[in-house]
Amino acid sequence: MKRFDQINVIPMIDVMLVLLAIVLTSASFIVQDKLNIELPETQQTETYTPPESLSLRLAINASNQYFLNDQPISFEDLAQQLQQADSDQPIELRVDQKAKFGPFTKLIDLLKKYQLNQLNILTRKHNA
Repeated sequence: MKRFDQINVIPMIDVMLVLLAIVLTSASFIVQDKLNIELPETQQTETYTPPESLSLRLAINASNQYFLNDQPISFEDLAQQLQQADSDQPIELRVDQKAKFGPFTKLIDLLKKYQLNQLNILTRKHNA
């Protein structure tokens, strides 16, 4: 009987590389919400695909804090940023269902002030 002085690790490396390739390709399809915003449910929700030119993503979390492109921002700084925005630019708005109505209406009023009307308010479909 032949004695093994070494372990051939090349097949194990091949298997690990295949597993790494699978993880990396599937991880690109996983979408995570960094802000942990729980969208309110609606029954008339349509499927939403963000346009290619989307550069304004607004959000209000459960603590009523404003976010611009997933970065926290004060309302005053947000007003300055929106004042410079193009009126035809699409805007995506996510509001946590536990957020108060006041910050939401304040933000909508600001969008109306600068005539930013290309607004998509995201919700999730209610499963009946």
